[in-house]
Amino acid sequence: MQQPLKLGMIGLDTSHVTAFAAILNDPGHSHHVPGGKIAVAYPGVPSADFALSYGRVQQYTDELSEHYQVAIVDSAEAVAEQCDAVLLESVDGRVHLELFKAIAPYGKPVFIDKPFTTSGAEAKEIFDIAARYQVPVMSCSSLRYSEGLTENLLSAQDSTIIGADCHGPMSLEPTQPGFFWYGIHSVEMLYRILGRGCLSVSVTTNDDYDVITGVWKDGRIGVVRGNRKGNYQFGALIHRVEGTSYVDASADAKPAYSGMLERVIRMFQSGKADIDTEETLEIIHFLESANNSRVSGTTEILP
Repeated sequence: MQQPLKLGMIGLDTSHVTAFAAILNDPGHSHHVPGGKIAVAYPGVPSADFALSYGRVQQYTDELSEHYQVAIVDSAEAVAEQCDAVLLESVDGRVHLELFKAIAPYGKPVFIDKPFTTSGAEAKEIFDIAARYQVPVMSCSSLRYSEGLTENLLSAQDSTIIGADCHGPMSLEPTQPGFFWYGIHSVEMLYRILGRGCLSVSVTTNDDYDVITGVWKDGRIGVVRGNRKGNYQFGALIHRVEGTSYVDASADAKPAYSGMLERVIRMFQSGKADIDTEETLEIIHFLESANNSRVSGTTEILP
């Protein structure tokens, strides 16, 4: 049996810190993911302009140390030195590039939590650095691996998908431009369903709602509907030639975090990410183009 990997965590200012520790480090968890345990962590430098960063880092650091007996160190480099693979968790996507630069030379596989970055240029730079040091990298929202969505796609593998409409909450965070903060979740679901190949996006927006419409190169249309009215349900209508099915991603018995961490551990073990680099880059370009359309009111062509 393969020995569990010694995992390092960087950036302890997100609720994912303790959620992931429970799933990875506690064999008694109902949806425990074996294969790796968080053993060492660096809290990171909280973002001074981001309350969700500076207001939570001490709480999560203390819980990781006291409840899960994780060693706390004083730098990202120290984490990379002492682990087999890295979970880069910092809640602020603006700091991911600099943190990745610090740890890439150690050659350890890295999972970068959402948002991967807050610009297409930074996303490309991370992948360029990863290629230089031959570092496997994976990034996504856990909603991509919702149990209901996964089962729906597996149950109809031979059926042709002709479109999709995804929905979810769309809260905004000034430090994380536009859709990078919460739009990423529904957009990840859309890409899990349709794959890459989006040509253009246009956005209809007001104070309470956003609707993003993407047109794929093969003519298919994918839609993301977001709200800021208190409806926190994630879901998707998947349109096939034979009919339409609905996935309620909020009704899953298995946490989406577990589904995602299964793929992350697999990537750490094999060195091969479940998501193609070009798809991750396109998702960032999709979000960036949608942000531009939200401001301009015009259709934006993806790079």
